[in-house]
Amino acid sequence: MRIKVVSPADLRPAEVAAWRDIQSESSQYANPFLGPDFARAVSAVRPRVRVAVAEQAGDSVAFFPFEHGALGVGCAVGLGVSDCQAVVQRPGAVREAEPLLRACGLTVWEFDNLVGDAPPFSPFARRFHPSAVMDVSDGYEQYKARVSQNSKRFLGDMRRFTRKLAREVGDIRFVFDERDPEQLRTLMRWKSAQYRRTGRRDRFAKPWIAELLRRLHAARCESSPVGVLSVLYAGGQPVATHFGLWSERVFATWFPAYDTHFARYSPGMLLYLRMAEEAAGAGVAYLDLARGASQYKDTLKTRDQTVAEGWVALPSAGAVTHWLRRVPVGIAYDAVLERPYLRQAARRTLNGVGALRTRWTESPVT
Repeated sequence: MRIKVVSPADLRPAEVAAWRDIQSESSQYANPFLGPDFARAVSAVRPRVRVAVAEQAGDSVAFFPFEHGALGVGCAVGLGVSDCQAVVQRPGAVREAEPLLRACGLTVWEFDNLVGDAPPFSPFARRFHPSAVMDVSDGYEQYKARVSQNSKRFLGDMRRFTRKLAREVGDIRFVFDERDPEQLRTLMRWKSAQYRRTGRRDRFAKPWIAELLRRLHAARCESSPVGVLSVLYAGGQPVATHFGLWSERVFATWFPAYDTHFARYSPGMLLYLRMAEEAAGAGVAYLDLARGASQYKDTLKTRDQTVAEGWVALPSAGAVTHWLRRVPVGIAYDAVLERPYLRQAARRTLNGVGALRTRWTESPVT
């Protein structure tokens, strides 16, 4: 087997086609975060992105996108915002991690959303996480029936909120693939405010993430969208927005946001149901809600799938540096997860920090 490493922009059309073929033939690799369009978009804003292409008998049989850092320490493409990672390959094409890393010039590769049992990196998983899924493979009506089994009042409440929103605010309009860039700016503004309120790091404070969304929003693949901006309007104004990634079989949800002035109508939930109906009608198998505990995910999901977090390292100075940086954080993280009272304390602390940050941001500065 021959492995070459190239920039995503330098992939040949035949290689891109082979990458897409592998994705279309295997449900394990169907997520759009694993596709060439995401790798290309990230590489435009993160120049150290590379793709290892494994070739066998003249055919491209595996694709491994990664980011290359100092001392050979690498990570998944878009680590921190990428919700799915793997080596996209024909069955059994790449079985061992060490030869692949050496071919890529890596001493370490870090991941946080590895497809559960994806070789060759699954043996190096340190933690496993449930990732919520809205299964619409049998159609939207069947999805609603499954959700009703979990919460008998949910869909009735959503119908009531829909009528109330239309009556008190104005006619409701849903746009699944909104092309207006102003609405993307609205989403990022609302999401940044949410990050500040809840004490989280504002992802859009990093220019490369904001630029990544703009590029994905503008991208099209064979006349289909790559990045999908969905908007729920009421009375002519946006009340909830969402930006996600689209593929033939998987709609990866990513950045939801809503206008807090309309929170009493649950506009975010109304938007998710409209997106699920649209995805089911287009033949999508499921909406990937990604890992992370959240009440709205528990309400909307029909099942969980598993993703893994960890790293693989070869003996090197880079591996030692990475170990010293990551292991103490990992120990603390595990300690919090294993103790409910610590989880609750951490959440209260984040909310308190968020409240202080919001008040400070909104106060006049002299």
